[in-house]
Amino acid sequence: MTSDKTSKRRILTGDTPTGRLHLGHYVGSLENRVRLQDEYDCYFLLANMHAFTTRADKAAEIRQDTIEIVKDWLAVGIDPERSTIVLQTEVPAIAELTWYFAMLVPFNRIMRNPTLKTEIESKGLGDKYSFGFPMYAVGQCADILAFRPDLVPVGVDQVAHIEVCREIARRFNQTYCKVDTQADDSEHEKLGGVFPIPEALVGRVGRLVGTDGKEKMSKSLNNAIFLSDTPKQVKKKINAIYPGQSRDPDQPGDPDINPVFDYADIFIKDEALVADLKDRYRRGDNLGDGHVKAPVIEAVNELLEPMRARRAEFEKPGGDDAVIDIIRARHQARQRRRRADARDGQGVDGVELWHAE
Repeated sequence: MTSDKTSKRRILTGDTPTGRLHLGHYVGSLENRVRLQDEYDCYFLLANMHAFTTRADKAAEIRQDTIEIVKDWLAVGIDPERSTIVLQTEVPAIAELTWYFAMLVPFNRIMRNPTLKTEIESKGLGDKYSFGFPMYAVGQCADILAFRPDLVPVGVDQVAHIEVCREIARRFNQTYCKVDTQADDSEHEKLGGVFPIPEALVGRVGRLVGTDGKEKMSKSLNNAIFLSDTPKQVKKKINAIYPGQSRDPDQPGDPDINPVFDYADIFIKDEALVADLKDRYRRGDNLGDGHVKAPVIEAVNELLEPMRARRAEFEKPGGDDAVIDIIRARHQARQRRRRADARDGQGVDGVELWHAE
């Protein structure tokens, strides 16, 4: 059985186009993607099909959101010359695999997924969500396994999805490739399994609190600092974060319950400065919350400034067309690669077609 894998280990991850990306996305996954581009064979998926699970009547919005996400990717440093950007709706194998995988996992197993439950609650779907909404949890497994990756960079809230994916990969290999049920995950491919058992790669920050100081940063909760926010917007949002306690600057405070210090730990590069701020805050050394927020604002804007500059190139007239050209070029490159694989003898039967994807 011939594989289309390169000598590098492969990464597959992506985003559903629901709007602009924010700092939580960056520290949870995006910075990992940028960092690993040279070390791994990277595929980044625009999961535009999944966006229809809650916005089936808003195709034009989904199209524009897809373009905006690519702008954010390019802004953070995703390089289409080093990584492959893939549009989900241009890969028919994903929809096909979703159907087959749905036969290998019980419905109640999907509904036990804590991430799915959280999304149903946070989006206020109640019991009125479409049949396709829980189906996307299976579709996400198809997104991943169609590319046969070794690692999937995700935020901590997506680890449960990856575990379902791992279960489905094992079940497929055991059912159709006769891989022994006792085989170690690392041995599945060597034993004839079509799919590797991918592992989640969680970013350095599993959960970034939002500007409300309580919930995880989220677009839907209106507590996000977007990667495309202006310096003034960043300043306004960080200044609005409630520190978790009321105190005078000359009274002791607790940095452990102040979410602004979470931002300080994550974004301020000078560890000695952060340690000094925490020490003075605990002692009540004439240090107000505004004094803590100021260096955080500076650090976040320092991080975002080169991203803003790169994104600005695609905000000019014709920028959307340039983004579409990038997506189209990467898709055409994949098509040429698939045709070359077919000429070399790959893609002869169903299993090999999955490999080619």
